[in-house]
Amino acid sequence: MFILHLSVACRSLYLDQIKIKYPENFFLLRGNHECASINRIYGFYDECKRRFNIKLWKTFTDCFNCLPIAAIIDEKIFCCHGGLSPDLQTMEQIRRIMRPTDVPDTGLLCDLLWSDPDKDTQGWGESDRGVSFTFGADVVAKFLNRHDMDLICRAHQVVEDGYEFFAKRQLVTLFSAPNYCGEFDNAGGMMSVDETLMCSFQILKPSEKKPKYQYGALNTGRPLTPPRAANLPPQTQSKAGKK
Repeated sequence: MFILHLSVACRSLYLDQIKIKYPENFFLLRGNHECASINRIYGFYDECKRRFNIKLWKTFTDCFNCLPIAAIIDEKIFCCHGGLSPDLQTMEQIRRIMRPTDVPDTGLLCDLLWSDPDKDTQGWGESDRGVSFTFGADVVAKFLNRHDMDLICRAHQVVEDGYEFFAKRQLVTLFSAPNYCGEFDNAGGMMSVDETLMCSFQILKPSEKKPKYQYGALNTGRPLTPPRAANLPPQTQSKAGKK
């Protein structure tokens, strides 16, 4: 295991190279920043232009538009970047999303990249991000019961200790970037799943306080990656394979 201390563009290039070399062992899922309208505003476009050229940014955009949206581990763990959607009834709906595609402002694809769990929400709620929804623990339980799954694994929000459980440990938020943007003194987290679907977590403490990363022109109505304050349970293992 090693940690990348690279720029955003260089990390993207590196991850793409790993996928090319190990196509059956390494899987990338699309996040809300893998979208031209978002990463053009929040620094990725500017970095590509400054360090490389605009053509590379366009190539990245073509690549991002082809990335898969979700993954299922051993039919029991549902993985996506953001969260659930009120439009999601069957897994076939996700499989039918045609790629390449840009991210629309509403609908299933948008929600899978943008929605957030919220302990104060029952059912579906309005998101402070100005896009998609928040959803409550009841939505998580219904989704898992309907699809005979045990855990939702997602990212999209800074969590203080690298990972955070929600809905009686039926959903975990995993955030792997320590000291995000030099602004949050958060740890990063990694989750490993063994052959019995036991999930274990490794915590990456920030080594030092780095200068705050300055985004590009912040003129969008969509907040990026807000923090979630939480006290995590002391356990660092969770069984996802059995209810």
